[in-house]
Amino acid sequence: MSGLFAEEDQESRYFSRSDSDEPLGTHSPQTFFLDDRDWPSVEHYYQAMKFDDTAVQEKIRQAATPQKARKLGRTRFKKRRSNWQEIKTTVMTRALYIRCKTYPSVQSALDQTGDLKLVENSNYDYFWGCGRDRRGQNQYGKALMNVRQKLREEHSTAEKNQP
Repeated sequence: MSGLFAEEDQESRYFSRSDSDEPLGTHSPQTFFLDDRDWPSVEHYYQAMKFDDTAVQEKIRQAATPQKARKLGRTRFKKRRSNWQEIKTTVMTRALYIRCKTYPSVQSALDQTGDLKLVENSNYDYFWGCGRDRRGQNQYGKALMNVRQKLREEHSTAEKNQP
């Protein structure tokens, strides 16, 4: 480490989850079916699941863009699920997994990361991202790596079960 902040390492892939051109991001526009509804993006699903109120969920689901869904999901005027802190990582992981299962191209993009550490490169998010000083929890990167591992295990099991 030279200087104040850790440098990017060659064993990691850094990306932004809010980049709509990033297939591994939450703003990537790929509709998937989960919990009896079609969701325009992972961001739409994640933000909507913050609330128990189905009307609020629906308003977020119908948001024109992932950015608008995010803004609606960050409202302080609606009551969040009481267990949101406990379930938010599971909610994100489910959405990522289902999107990968729905879109072979996304699954392939994830698989092509090999064994690289995946890092959500956010200067301000110390939970989902690495934070400005790269000391954040990187829960988004960890969720993606968990999905990558599960998909590989499923693929391996399927190959073993073929005649």
